[in-house]
Amino acid sequence: RWISSKKKKKNGKKMVCSFRGSVSHGLTLELGETVQILEKCEGKSFSRSIGIFPVGYIHLKKAVVTNRGQYETVIPLEDPIITEVTSTLQEWSVLWKQLYVKHKVDLFYKLRHVMNELIDLRRQLLSGHLTQDQVREVKRHITVRLDWGNEHLGLDLVPRKEFEMVDADQISVSDLYKMVSTLTASRWVFDVCFFISEVVNHYNVLCSCKLQIDFIYEMLVHMTLWRMLLNDSKKGPPHVQYRRPYGCAVLAMSDVLQTISELKEEKDFVLKVYTCNNENEWYQIHENIIRKSSTKYTAPSTNYGLIISLQLLRGDMEQVRRENPMIFNRGVAITRKLGFPDVIMPGDIRNDLYLMLERGDFERGGKSVQKNIEVTMYVLYADGEILKECISLGSGEHNISEYRSFVLYHNNSPRWSEVIKLPIPIDRFRGSHLRFEFRHCSTKDKGEKKLFGFAFTPLMREDGTTLSDESHELYVYKCDENTTFSNHALYLGLPCCKDDFNGCPNIPSSLIFQRSTKETLWISTQLSSTKLTQNVDLLALLKWKAHPERVMDILGRLRHVCGEEIVKFLQDILDTLFSILDDNTDKYGPLVFQSLVFIINLLRDSKFYHFRPVMDTYIQKHFAGALAYKELIRCLKWYMDRSAEVVRQDHIQEAMRALEYLFKFIVQSRILYSRATCGMEEDQFRASIQELFQSIRFVLSLDSRSSETLIFTQAALLNSFPAIFDELLQMFTVQEVAEFVRGTLGSMPSTVHIGQSMDVVKLQSIARTVDSRLFSFPESRRILLPVVLHHIHLHLRQQKELLICSGILSSIFSIIKSSSLVHFGQCTDWLTRTCPLSDWQGEYVSCLLSLLRQMSEIHFQHLLDNFQSKEELKEFLLKIFCVFRNLMKLSIFPRDWNVMRLLTSNIIVSTTQYLSPALHKSFTDADFDFKVWNSYFSLAVLFINQPSLQLETLTPAKRKKVFDKYGDMRVMMAYELFSMWQNLGENKIHFIPGMIGPFLGVTLVPQIEVRNIMIPIFHDMMDWEQRKNGNFKQVEAELIDKLDSLVSEGKGDENYRELFSLTQLFGPYPSLLEKIEQETWRETGVSFVTSVTRLMERLLDYRDCMKGDETENKKIGCTVNLLNFYKSEINKEEMYIRYIHKLCDMHLQAENYTEAAFTLLLYWELLHWEERPLREFLHYPAQSEWHRKEGLCRKVIHYFNKGKCWEYGIPLCRELAFQYESLYDYQSLSWIRKMEAAYYDNIMEQQRLEPEFFRVGFYGRKFPFFLRNKEFVCRGHDYERLEAFQQRMLGEFPQAIAMQHPNQPDEGILQGDAQYLQIYAVNPVPENIDVLQMDRVPDRIKSFYRVNNVRRFRYDRPFHKGSKDKDNEFKSLWIERTTLILTHPLPGISRWFEVDKRELIEVSPLENAIYVVENKNQELRTLISQYQHKQLHGNINLLSMCLNGVIDAAVNGGIARYQEAFFDKEYISSHPEDTEKITQLKDLMQEQVHILGMGLAVHEKLVHPEMRPLHKKLIDHLNIILRDIYNFENKLNVFHNKDGTVSVTQYVHLMMLKCLIFMN
Repeated sequence: RWISSKKKKKNGKKMVCSFRGSVSHGLTLELGETVQILEKCEGKSFSRSIGIFPVGYIHLKKAVVTNRGQYETVIPLEDPIITEVTSTLQEWSVLWKQLYVKHKVDLFYKLRHVMNELIDLRRQLLSGHLTQDQVREVKRHITVRLDWGNEHLGLDLVPRKEFEMVDADQISVSDLYKMVSTLTASRWVFDVCFFISEVVNHYNVLCSCKLQIDFIYEMLVHMTLWRMLLNDSKKGPPHVQYRRPYGCAVLAMSDVLQTISELKEEKDFVLKVYTCNNENEWYQIHENIIRKSSTKYTAPSTNYGLIISLQLLRGDMEQVRRENPMIFNRGVAITRKLGFPDVIMPGDIRNDLYLMLERGDFERGGKSVQKNIEVTMYVLYADGEILKECISLGSGEHNISEYRSFVLYHNNSPRWSEVIKLPIPIDRFRGSHLRFEFRHCSTKDKGEKKLFGFAFTPLMREDGTTLSDESHELYVYKCDENTTFSNHALYLGLPCCKDDFNGCPNIPSSLIFQRSTKETLWISTQLSSTKLTQNVDLLALLKWKAHPERVMDILGRLRHVCGEEIVKFLQDILDTLFSILDDNTDKYGPLVFQSLVFIINLLRDSKFYHFRPVMDTYIQKHFAGALAYKELIRCLKWYMDRSAEVVRQDHIQEAMRALEYLFKFIVQSRILYSRATCGMEEDQFRASIQELFQSIRFVLSLDSRSSETLIFTQAALLNSFPAIFDELLQMFTVQEVAEFVRGTLGSMPSTVHIGQSMDVVKLQSIARTVDSRLFSFPESRRILLPVVLHHIHLHLRQQKELLICSGILSSIFSIIKSSSLVHFGQCTDWLTRTCPLSDWQGEYVSCLLSLLRQMSEIHFQHLLDNFQSKEELKEFLLKIFCVFRNLMKLSIFPRDWNVMRLLTSNIIVSTTQYLSPALHKSFTDADFDFKVWNSYFSLAVLFINQPSLQLETLTPAKRKKVFDKYGDMRVMMAYELFSMWQNLGENKIHFIPGMIGPFLGVTLVPQIEVRNIMIPIFHDMMDWEQRKNGNFKQVEAELIDKLDSLVSEGKGDENYRELFSLTQLFGPYPSLLEKIEQETWRETGVSFVTSVTRLMERLLDYRDCMKGDETENKKIGCTVNLLNFYKSEINKEEMYIRYIHKLCDMHLQAENYTEAAFTLLLYWELLHWEERPLREFLHYPAQSEWHRKEGLCRKVIHYFNKGKCWEYGIPLCRELAFQYESLYDYQSLSWIRKMEAAYYDNIMEQQRLEPEFFRVGFYGRKFPFFLRNKEFVCRGHDYERLEAFQQRMLGEFPQAIAMQHPNQPDEGILQGDAQYLQIYAVNPVPENIDVLQMDRVPDRIKSFYRVNNVRRFRYDRPFHKGSKDKDNEFKSLWIERTTLILTHPLPGISRWFEVDKRELIEVSPLENAIYVVENKNQELRTLISQYQHKQLHGNINLLSMCLNGVIDAAVNGGIARYQEAFFDKEYISSHPEDTEKITQLKDLMQEQVHILGMGLAVHEKLVHPEMRPLHKKLIDHLNIILRDIYNFENKLNVFHNKDGTVSVTQYVHLMMLKCLIFMN
């Protein structure tokens, strides 16, 4: 029993296995298709598509059904990106297989890999076991792969928001345009992390650096290797270690990134270790390697070195930690940048002092050789205690308490250039100092390191500042090797450097440590600390209460403090400033205001921009200046009011730039005051704000054209102004703030001539206003929109700053609703003026489309009613139609922006429907305007022909998606076009013949309904021209011309063949033929339709051949067919000439020069030797008819020469000579006569091969129209025999079946749905028999006439009539001779021509014998003649083989068989009518013997000595032939002549005697 399934309609059903539907009423379904179950019965379900299938083949999924009814849509209730992956994979699967067929193997395997990845990622999403971050990451990977695949497969760009496809109906066109533009133009800037595993050492280093990919080439991995030397001396202490330089390895990161950027796993790299040639250069060995200064280092002798493993990780540090936990579990270290990065992040707390041990200068100390110096460094606290673990040698290493430098052998001026990091705790920094001890290392002196001096430097100066970031030259003090430094105070009182010495002028000379004046140590330091400062002025500000009398000076010096120092102590500085303000507002107020402005502007720098959140946090949570707002407002107003008076306005401009944070302080201060006082002085605050805004309006209203400084002030104010809206909204209502803003924007000059820079700033301020939160409130938009649009209109009208205006409009359209469109009355007109002219047309297109999309019929009516005259309406319609036509060009939107194209088309067709009534109402009948109507029709035609609307070219899934969303918009526009055409009435005649071509182009769209709508329009055109002119010649001529042009461009399909002649079409409109048959002019109309239909068949065949990978023969044959049709049936001379030249070009490409000449001769024959001027045509310039014919004649002669058909060129030479002679152009006459003479020489001297001819039959309905069930004779190529020709034809028609018999095909083959080829050789029947029969004509000339200008060909089929004679088959061997007569002689304009008719005769055995012997005699005579005249020389194998073949055949019974069959008394008596033929055969046999004798004579002269045995054999065989003939005659005794003359036998004896004499 079938059970209804209506209750389950909320479930979608997906096929999990394909079902072929092989059972009765089975529904064929594919994997992944969605079905809707209507009924269920015993394991089978019944679907809406009418059919049954097994229940087990589906999986139930939750879904919603929209648009219930006939065209329901089932939407699964799952993550949209899962649905997209499913549909995309289905679409890709079809294209993926095509990649393999098209041999795009690389993309085939790449796409397979991506598809597998997508399936795996989809499975992860469906599992439901991922965290939110993991889901987001999986979606990101999915979208990247989807976009990659779509791009490489040439599919559409998919706009997304938060990884999900965007529904074009849910967002504005402007937002959609921005989204798609962003996807197209996006660039990748990402964080790069490298994981380096060092094989030699046990370090794990993770280097994090933010990189722009374009600037990565200077990065290097630089590794320096040391070797530890042990003291092996028996005298000294064991295990004394020294660091000695060993080698250096460098790896360029530019090479690394190119290799690992696409990899997800680690990749190993080998770093070669280079050694230094001179230790003095060790400090710069890495630079020498980079510069490739090979003289300063030595490469390893073998390819050994360090192997490091690198992996590229993308993202910030937090993301990298989260995504790669295993890497961080391996003990990696984070290497921070030396110093602060360009952008200092809030909360980035550091206190690192980087020290570079640069170099030193030391004395020998009385030794003969230089020292081996090692430097030891300690960090000591104020009490002399060595700070533990405060020295870091590098990332990944444990901190140490003592640093030792490497040792350079015998070098008193060592250069180390080694960097050490000192992570000293903040509380230990003050009072700490560094001590450097210098020791001489030697293995000879008991292996000890002897102390000989030291240097030191404190880390913090007396004024509280730290060591400055620069190079420091430290004094070296002498000491002996037993010095213990137990009392650090003994040396801390000494000067450490030159600056310190200047501060201590009176130093006693009786100290324990004496300075070595010739010895120094150079170090450089760099502090990276967020807690310590090196600036004295900053310390003075923070401790201002210690010196209150210096506050004015301290505040003035704040500007000179480094920005890094200010942001590090931002909160402390702000607290200090407001405490100073509270201390004495009147005295310090302006200076505090200036300092606050300075700090605020400092945070506008990109380097410190990330500290703005710190400022925001301070204002919200730490700021306590409840009274500050009064002074801030007062100072700000004072600055603005003075802007008209002051010449230098730098301080005013700075205040304007700081407007945002000044208002933040003002509002927060007022909030604090209100809380403290329960809202006291509210009116005074509002009044002060009102006055402040009056000052703002005053500044903006000033005429700045004469003052550049005022322009900068106004620009600074406008730039900062939109940023204060959110602060004002905390204290005022939306309407109040909107009124403030409207007044301010309204105070700006209403002109676009105030200067380009100011125009830009003004519009940018308006743009930020539109993008602000204030504009999102409907009540504020009602206030602000008029003033915003006013300024936009000014600029659009003047075509100024169009890009910014487009951005403002885009933002407006993104948020407004249709109810707000009343303010856009003139905007549509201005947008249409702007779109086609602007370089930013894409932005304006999106604005215009957004506006039109939201406009309803009421809005359009309101817009049209506002036009004051029909001229204004006409101009508007022309403009908007022009814009719409531009929108449909591919240059507006890129090829893959199909979502934008479809949306645009939908808006265009909707708008056109709204505008059509106005066009009909205002410009019909008496007010008819051709220009507007023509623009409308052109728009409609272009719309229907858009590539993006041709649904037939889309994949089934995409076609369904587009159709469900928009329908077939071509049909909608076609109905609109037909309706408007019907409204034209008598004005239709104005569009004949102009619109025939465009309308015909619409009918070529492969959409049945569109064609059926358009066809009756052609009847109207024919009818109206018939009424006006009594015929429709214009329609006929234009239709044929445009049809040829359009189809040649590749348009039209198989169904188009019968378009004009069908008697019943789909839809409410009758066919063209039906309508014509009802007219009085139906006879000419039907004839015209018939001709057009036949032309259509030929054009479509031509189109198919041209656009496919067809062979030249097919293309040539198709072109010949079409060319003949234009000449014979339609008589369109211009089209005929065009195809003559197309055919000529094809022949030239195929090197068919003779055929090219005959083709061009067709045009030559159309011209006359007259001076009539001819227009420019094809590649011919404007010239007289005489000159064009002369040029053609020369070209034809040239082609005949290249084709070696000089006999055809000679008459043309004569005609050209006649023309030159009549004009007394003797120079040209001489040239043409010489050419004619050369042609005669060529005929006699050059070798020409006789081509073979083949008959080809094309049978079956699968062949093109011009070949189907027809037979042709083809002129073969040089040296081409039957087998080669058959292979060539089967190659051109690979689907064809070769017929193995020459019989005529039956009806089954003719009407079969296949291709059959029947090929066999045929022999030409020469037309010019007279030339061939003339004895004195050279054989070279006869050879030409045997195979040229031939129209008749024949082939023979042997058969036996009656019973076959077993003893001699020649007696009953008859020949069925078929003669084929062609439509044109060969050679001609093609290498093959169709057979026009066939003639069939039967040849008796005697006639066949005559024919065989005669042909063989002719062949022998020709060959012998060629050797006699030395036309063939050198190799005589051809003559030997021919003679051998004839003589052998005769010896083996050939001639004897003929004698037995036809010279028998019984045959002669029974066939008295054959007496003459018998005599003819006797004469031919005698002639053959004579020819053989002549041939052997020639062979005698030319034969090579090695071939003499063959020659003797031939003579012997010829004697046998003569003897057999003699014996046969004696036996029969029937060859005596009645008149007593010599008998045949006697004649034969005489011939034998002559031959023998001649041979001897």
